[in-house]
Amino acid sequence: MTNPTPLSPAAQAVLDAFGTYPLRADHISEDLVPALAAALRAASHEVVPVPIKAKTPEEHWALLSVKNRMLAIADEFEAL
Repeated sequence: MTNPTPLSPAAQAVLDAFGTYPLRADHISEDLVPALAAALRAASHEVVPVPIKAKTPEEHWALLSVKNRMLAIADEFEAL
């Protein structure tokens, strides 16, 4: 990867947690990027399955926000 654009703090945290040492977006293999994105997408579907079963509208929007943030980080990895 040669993309000089730094990752968001959330995406960098995911990348750091994935490896045994801190990684940078420009030093990860091209095979790792789709695997990270796929793992985040799968996790988002497990954490917040559709349809969202919430007890209140506020809970619904909070869960949707979590799902959307996870998917946004996956999108960020795919854009590398």
